[in-house]
Amino acid sequence: MVASFSKAKSINGERVRFEVAGGDFRLIVAFDFARRIAFIKFIGSHAEYDRIDAATVTM
Repeated sequence: MVASFSKAKSINGERVRFEVAGGDFRLIVAFDFARRIAFIKFIGSHAEYDRIDAATVTM
């Protein structure tokens, strides 16, 4: 499974950044492991990602 998400980067204990569409877009997901739920916090272009704080952003 790690090979499937080799471009994923841990932001903190609950958030992970994924590169999608060949790295053109970024997806930030917050995981609630106890409840087995994932929350999409951000999806946008690389340029948009550069303008946000990945640890605190919420859409």
